[in-house]
Amino acid sequence: MVRSDRATAFAFAFVIALITFISVGIFISHHWWFPPNISVHGEAIDHQFTETFVGVGLLFIAAQLFLAYCVWNFRDRGNNQKVRILPGGSKLTVGFAIVIIGVELITLEAVGSKAWAAIYFERAPADAIRVEVQGTQFAFYFHYPGPDEKFGMDHVEKIDEGLGNFFGLDTSNDPDAKDDVVTATLGVPVNRPVELILRSKDVTHSFYVPELRLQQDMVPGMQIPVHFTATQVGRYEIVCTQLCGLGHYSMRAFLQVMSDADYRKWMADQAAAQ
Repeated sequence: MVRSDRATAFAFAFVIALITFISVGIFISHHWWFPPNISVHGEAIDHQFTETFVGVGLLFIAAQLFLAYCVWNFRDRGNNQKVRILPGGSKLTVGFAIVIIGVELITLEAVGSKAWAAIYFERAPADAIRVEVQGTQFAFYFHYPGPDEKFGMDHVEKIDEGLGNFFGLDTSNDPDAKDDVVTATLGVPVNRPVELILRSKDVTHSFYVPELRLQQDMVPGMQIPVHFTATQVGRYEIVCTQLCGLGHYSMRAFLQVMSDADYRKWMADQAAAQ
């Protein structure tokens, strides 16, 4: 009986330790890791993720190895001895864990606030390209102000997806709307700041580009500004990460990062197609 209990305790403790080191090894090897970063703020975001993983990982290792130790050290030894209680009891252990986790969370929040603020609380540069982004079941549409740099006013009653008027622009009577451009692809020039004004027409959606390290919910009735600067030419997928209906799986668009010359040509082609 003693051998059985000892073997069981050892096996259980060994499995706990093995799972712990395999899990940590997967993160250290960067298996299933992030795609390459293509934004100015992405380096700070990645650094914050690394600090978070290291902090949480150390606590995870300590907690799991402590659990393995308890399984082995406080096992039933089969000699009718009094059950041994962890020094200080469970209340002291839980209280200690709450304090440690609380300190870690507060520290990570304080350290990461600068990276977060660079995207959400700092204003976009004055020369940033401004684009309105609308999420709707189940697509993204992008509204550029045109050469006059003024957005045409939206008119809800004029929204007609069948005619391609996704923003309800009145191009006949609103001079600011006459040169506006609406596309299904987000085209931006490389190394130029871009400000997005995110909004939703129906339910909560989300704007997510992994390579930009940018993810933001799009909430009905709200206009949410975010900004970024893309640093690498290429084509990247934009996806919705909020379950927004039966067609959620197909809700996506593309971010096209281009050279300045290609961007100007692309904008001219889009304007001619309106």
